Amino acid sequence: MSQDWNGAWRQQVLPTLAQETWDLIVIGGGISGAGILREAARRGWRCLLLEQRDFAWGTSSRSSKMVHGGLRYIAKGQWRLTRDSVHERQRLLDEAPGLVEPMSFMMPHYRGGFPGPWVLGGLLTVYDALARRRNHSFHNAQQLRYLAPGLKEDKLLGGTCFIDALTDDARLVMRVLAEARADGALALNGLRVAQLLRENDRVCGVEVEDEESGELLQLRCSALAVATGAWAERLRPTDAPPQLRPLRGSHLLLPGWRLPVAQAFTFLHAHDRRPVFVFPWEGATVVGTTDLDHHEDLDHSASISSEELDYLLAACAQQFPQAQVQANDVLSTWSGVRPVVGSAHGTAQDKPSNETREHVLWCEPGCVTLAGGKLTTFRPQALEVLKVCAQMIGREISDDGAPVFAKVAGQPIAGLNGRQWRRLAGRHGRDLPRLALLVEQLGHATVGASDTLWAELAFACDAELVLHLDDLLLRRTRVGLLLAQGAQEYLPAIRRLCQPRLGWGDQRWQAEEQRYRVLWQRHHGLPDATH
Repeated sequence: MSQDWNGAWRQQVLPTLAQETWDLIVIGGGISGAGILREAARRGWRCLLLEQRDFAWGTSSRSSKMVHGGLRYIAKGQWRLTRDSVHERQRLLDEAPGLVEPMSFMMPHYRGGFPGPWVLGGLLTVYDALARRRNHSFHNAQQLRYLAPGLKEDKLLGGTCFIDALTDDARLVMRVLAEARADGALALNGLRVAQLLRENDRVCGVEVEDEESGELLQLRCSALAVATGAWAERLRPTDAPPQLRPLRGSHLLLPGWRLPVAQAFTFLHAHDRRPVFVFPWEGATVVGTTDLDHHEDLDHSASISSEELDYLLAACAQQFPQAQVQANDVLSTWSGVRPVVGSAHGTAQDKPSNETREHVLWCEPGCVTLAGGKLTTFRPQALEVLKVCAQMIGREISDDGAPVFAKVAGQPIAGLNGRQWRRLAGRHGRDLPRLALLVEQLGHATVGASDTLWAELAFACDAELVLHLDDLLLRRTRVGLLLAQGAQEYLPAIRRLCQPRLGWGDQRWQAEEQRYRVLWQRHHGLPDATH
């Protein structure tokens, strides 16, 4: 059987899945599902992950890219969530340098504004105490003019600086999956769970449809973990009351030169007093996020609305008035749906931003569903799910503190500087030696003005289970977000490199290209009302 994790491997392994009774089947290929699979595989469980579309297709490729402790949760009294978050943030910084990186965050203060330096300083003192390290400082107005040129100066008192972290969320998912696969787990995309199988009032498996061929499979397991985020209620018993409140968060991506920032800025939007962020990411600048009830069909990708676009542009104008950012400056957009467990299902009295980000578990015999949760705390959430699954099959597990990620092997790649090597090591982990061979073959050239090497595209086609073109350009790499018009001017060169590796004929490639262009315009371009 092919050792590569690609389309050919998928075709070979699919017929064998029903031959085994799995210890654990995980449904959902985002960070939550990947984390559960990784912890089960590390303990020697026979485990399988099924993803309906693509790994990280939903929220886990469309987040705000932040690995943070949740400073605002302290003010809401969510101490445990903040404590777990700051500890997991530090763990990820230590284990995955180059993928999870520290970032300085600055909150400017203005005369008469809230929170002032003393209030925020007090919150950060608690925040630092939970993290067991001091990470904040205050800069007066004169210092801030030097540190943050272009910031609104009217009534400026100064700014408070603290440290959190940023990541490439989709690559984080891929690295966690790689660790699980190295310990014997299987993970497949393009497989939709049509229904749960039950015997004697207990979940015993799943019926699965291959979205590529339409073939149906019945797979059996001792325990089932559902980690499908905003879609978590779809496989619950029909008499279960709805509890999820899908909330949409949308973002703008600007060219780095158009709104250059050397650190992240957080401030309260003048319209609704919600926190907004402007921060550097992958050589570009992100503006986000909104927080709205998402009423659209969850089977379709979320998209930014005209109102959200105006809201985020107003945030730019509020905090960086000299930049005069306009809609036509936007490189791309993305919108994700947060799987929030609602308290009142979106009544006017309960603003979306007031909902807790705590997770809950829903259990029935043979099955546990994870609802809610945060990217930063995926590991403790996974352990909590796995402990319930272990009880179902007569096992016990504990948190032994073992690392999620193996140490990266290999020497720095000749011809790449230290920053480039660190970036590749963080994103590809144990696959770095193989990627290095491709860099030797294909050279050090990047795709346009992005940091992405052409070798990374080649590697993804060879060994990262790319089923569609958007998998490659929006999740395995992010060139579809970072380059103008979804990198469409580079599609001929991408085709020359990738079509033979993917094994697609001309007709298939043309269909994929057309599908990608439509998808990008609809879900990553500007909303129709602005054209």
